[in-house]
Amino acid sequence: MSLDTTTAPQEQVTDEEAPKAAPAAEEKATDPAAEEAKPKRGRPKGVARKTRTVELTLTVTGSADGDWQAELKHGSTWVARGLVISASAVSRAAKELHGDLSTPIDEVINEAREQQKAKVAQLEAELEQAKQALADLDA
Repeated sequence: MSLDTTTAPQEQVTDEEAPKAAPAAEEKATDPAAEEAKPKRGRPKGVARKTRTVELTLTVTGSADGDWQAELKHGSTWVARGLVISASAVSRAAKELHGDLSTPIDEVINEAREQQKAKVAQLEAELEQAKQALADLDA
């Protein structure tokens, strides 16, 4: 009897039904199943190589005051948290990544810039009032 390495179910053959056994050397040479049993090197044909993916999550947050922070997570592990970054660095990075990212980020940065300009104007007006009040007290 020969050893069948295919995955098809084997039929049970009694000794009466079995054909006469051929010499072992001849059987090895003609049996294709014996050749397939040898492991081949490398990847089987038709099998795609798996691409290793890396999960990195970069979170950039900003406030209306123009304060920006970045956090980086690798899988479920924090790599960096609470890194202070400039608004210009955020804008440059967004432009480098993709145009669809840079437009909304630049809008947020421009809005923060306008709010800061208004705050500076308000503080300058208060400073002028405080200087005037000091001058009135000195006189």
